Amino acid sequence: MSSFEFIVVGSGPAGSALAAKLANSAAKPHVLLLEAGENKEDRNLRVDGERWITFQNQSMNWGYKTSPQKDCNNREIDYSRGRCMGGSSAINFGVYSIGARDDYQEWARIVGDDDYGWQSIQRRLKDLETFHGETPEGMDKKYANPKPEDHGSKGPLHVGFAREWERDLPELLDVFEQAGFPLNPDHNSGNPIGMSVLINSAYQGLRSTARDLIVGGEKNNLTIATDSPVQRVILEGNKAVGVEANDKKYYATKEVILSAGSLNDPRILMHSGIGPAAQLKQYNIDVVHDAPAVGQGLRDHCFVPMVNTRTDNSTDRKAFYGSQAAMDAARKEWEEHGTGPWAKFACELGIGWFKLTEQLISTSEFKALPEDEQRYLLQETVPHYEVITHFPIHWFIPDFPAEALNYSCLLVFLFNAQTRGEVTLQSSDPDAPLLFNPKFLAHPFDRRLAIEALRDSFRVAKHESYTKDNVAELAMPKSESDEDLLEYWRQNISSSWHMTGTVKMGKKGDVDAVVDPDFKVIGIDNLRIADMGVVPVLVNAHVQAVAYVTGATCAEKLIKEYNLA
Repeated sequence: MSSFEFIVVGSGPAGSALAAKLANSAAKPHVLLLEAGENKEDRNLRVDGERWITFQNQSMNWGYKTSPQKDCNNREIDYSRGRCMGGSSAINFGVYSIGARDDYQEWARIVGDDDYGWQSIQRRLKDLETFHGETPEGMDKKYANPKPEDHGSKGPLHVGFAREWERDLPELLDVFEQAGFPLNPDHNSGNPIGMSVLINSAYQGLRSTARDLIVGGEKNNLTIATDSPVQRVILEGNKAVGVEANDKKYYATKEVILSAGSLNDPRILMHSGIGPAAQLKQYNIDVVHDAPAVGQGLRDHCFVPMVNTRTDNSTDRKAFYGSQAAMDAARKEWEEHGTGPWAKFACELGIGWFKLTEQLISTSEFKALPEDEQRYLLQETVPHYEVITHFPIHWFIPDFPAEALNYSCLLVFLFNAQTRGEVTLQSSDPDAPLLFNPKFLAHPFDRRLAIEALRDSFRVAKHESYTKDNVAELAMPKSESDEDLLEYWRQNISSSWHMTGTVKMGKKGDVDAVVDPDFKVIGIDNLRIADMGVVPVLVNAHVQAVAYVTGATCAEKLIKEYNLA
């Protein structure tokens, strides 16, 4: 077939959720799902404990980098994106967090549509997941005690806690409590504030990906085509009628929906003649629709690590990571039972979101923000930074010394950064990537927030209950001065791969809006976009769950509009 009712471009969380929900609707419309990468059926690519290095598989990764970051010592920063069935869910770090209920209330306010409010979003999130809330036997419920009514039990995506935890995880959670950080028994309740145990997109040692929504229960009315990167949308005047992928043309009798992600949606649009006219003309692309906001508004989360080597009896990491024989034996156990060290080490983390209200509200940087942004940042459930424990940093530092494998790593994440970056054309070749410039730390508020977040995290990193087991510093700021803390960010910053907002949703008439609240591209008929690119809030989460629910929301709107139910 070359003609379908709906064409969905991209099989990441948003595209897969959208395609699956459309195909499963009562009317059973014919849906084509196009994926640029390969199928990648190998179960061994889903080892839970290896989730941190899957992105190094070049065949699964677009391999993007940022442009040199002016405010980060001109460093080019990894900007990985998944290129295979499941999209970035196949190469991400398996954090399943949904953010704050006030994030979704803000989304609904910005676009004027209650479909994005917390009540509607939570319902869709519950429909997506099967939640496994079991913790290791004997574990105190103060660390994890989710309420069943906040989670789903019949969805295609298996999420929950790891069955085995590293020995020092509860001890480190206790340090956070001693340092004055509250414990939160469920970060996915709608209020993430406090220190929690991570909910993973994994179950029984096996990672979950967006592929699980569409493969295994295929419908005759859902066609999946891999190795099919889309170059452009086929237009008749201002109406989308199909897409072109590697010289093949596919036609849609109803709609085309782009779910190619924040970095690739603008590329497809621009090479279709939809985008900032000056950019298009510079690269000899005929302008069909001048849309200046396409590619603007890029937002992202970022982080830095703090690493200390530890005493031999305080962690078990060296005995595992330092022995090839131990890792090989663990692989056999994982292949047979999904258990053992590969379902334990770096599979359960501490994760917490915290507020810096007292540190920020009196600063000139905060007072200079627009009133709506100040109000949003002060909402009860909106955090300002995040900390993750038990990150396997040794895989990310070249020539990491074997004798240092007993270590502790804390990641500090910057949330609600105010910088707006951009993605822009740099070639007339539709297969060439755009130029990605997130402009990390370019905004004065972001620099103030980075300094205060790192300083506040020292309440744990320099607490006597933590430092008593330290041997040496591997990666730490030189001092607690503003200058040294900011320089530490500049030199060590990494992207969280949470790219958002390059084809932003807004009310009709908003100058920065590319799509309306129904996901429709403003000025073009029968073309929608549904993925993180449209989300107008940088949700306080590791955003795969946000992408899933964005696709599900778009599907609901299509089903209603076309009477598919």
